[in-house]
Amino acid sequence: MSWLLNFARSAVQAGRYQSALIRRLSAELEQARYDPLTGLLTRVGFEQCASRMLEVGPSAVLLIDLDGLKGLNDHFGHDAGDAAIRATGASLHDVVESYPGAVAGRLGGDEFAAVVPLPEAVALPWLLRGLHEAITAPVRHRGRDLAVGASIGVCLTADLPAVSLPLALRLADEAMYEAKRSGGGWLAAAGPAPAHRTVTGRRNGRRGTALEGTTTS
Repeated sequence: MSWLLNFARSAVQAGRYQSALIRRLSAELEQARYDPLTGLLTRVGFEQCASRMLEVGPSAVLLIDLDGLKGLNDHFGHDAGDAAIRATGASLHDVVESYPGAVAGRLGGDEFAAVVPLPEAVALPWLLRGLHEAITAPVRHRGRDLAVGASIGVCLTADLPAVSLPLALRLADEAMYEAKRSGGGWLAAAGPAPAHRTVTGRRNGRRGTALEGTTTS
């Protein structure tokens, strides 16, 4: 009988170890979904949540790229750039938090994205203006005020022939790039259009009603 008791004890210990391992792996996988610098979702986590969010109803898909971050890093060091990225993450979180169901993520480097439920397109300029002002507000770092610009592209899913996160992100990316070429600010894509390649390989964004001539570089 002793061998049977020893076998039972070993089985219990193995089960406990396996359960602990599963819990640890689950915690690590959950942690990997969030960016350690900003606390926002990573690209993978964002795309998973955003895809589900788009199924709920009309939304605004935003792509944000910081302007002038390299200069900030060159002049004040990468810790200053990290401070600007953290502040951008906090600003993005604070703005989208007022829209129930919205999701935001850091896609990598100084590129961010968000999906915001927006049944009425008339609210888009207020959303973009508030987000742009929050991101470009000076950041206090080691006794000095630092600031970066921001270029924001947006695609309204109500303008798409079918709900598609890849398509919405591509159109938002093109609008963001066009806004950056114009000196920063924000620009809304008007929907799918024939390709007109730029030197970087991106299509030109089409100007929409949300464009405001804000220069932030």
